[in-house]
Amino acid sequence: MKERCNSPNNKYYKHYGGRGIKVCKRWLKFENFLEDMGECLEGLSLDRIDNNSNYCKSNCRWATRKEQARNRRNNRIIEYDNKKQCASALTEEYNIDPNIFIGRLRLGWSIKKALTKPVRKHKKYKRKIK
Repeated sequence: MKERCNSPNNKYYKHYGGRGIKVCKRWLKFENFLEDMGECLEGLSLDRIDNNSNYCKSNCRWATRKEQARNRRNNRIIEYDNKKQCASALTEEYNIDPNIFIGRLRLGWSIKKALTKPVRKHKKYKRKIK
């Protein structure tokens, strides 16, 4: 966290410090970070809730890889049924392939129709041999 935000030589600096992301002064001392966040449980890592904001107690959490993947800047966030969530979370909830869903949206379908219209099963055709 500190390297990515403070060291221009870090290969990820452009995505963190280079974008203006900072570590709060309190967390520059590890004991304060530990007091605020607690020990990291196995399978979790530090995640910023708002990717455009700094590392601080109010904006960080311990999260799984899946949670972090759904909290990336390049995710497509969909507002549907009074909720905002990434397309992959929404398609998981409605049990539809994310690629089919996004393809339908690109065709101009409504979000509701793209999520709820059953996917057609393609028939397998047998080739006639002469």
